[in-house]
Amino acid sequence: MTLRSYLTTMIFTTIICWTIFFFVVWTVNPQASNSVGFLLFYVSLFLALVGTAAIVGFLVRFVGLKRDLIFRSVKEAFRQSFLFAFLIVASLILLSHDLFSMLNLILLIMGISVLEYFLISNKTN
Repeated sequence: MTLRSYLTTMIFTTIICWTIFFFVVWTVNPQASNSVGFLLFYVSLFLALVGTAAIVGFLVRFVGLKRDLIFRSVKEAFRQSFLFAFLIVASLILLSHDLFSMLNLILLIMGISVLEYFLISNKTN
């Protein structure tokens, strides 16, 4: 897959994910919805955040840093966007269940940081 086709595909699917997210926000009533409505909300938000953060992260690496190979920049940006989106969605889930506190946020960030360190240290050359 070329860089142009990757960016085109990511931008197109991210726009679709944001459209689905806003459709879910607009149509699903949280007080009358069951768990399917909440699942649609969180999954569509997660996918939209992954796509947006992957595109922005890649562009920052590609334009700003210019030090790595394009494939490595795409891979790192996608991995970190996945973890960032997980942090945001997990925080929102904790907040919706009245479990959000600074201790839980710190533990969540530490867990994601340990996972990122593990993924960085296990890369093959």
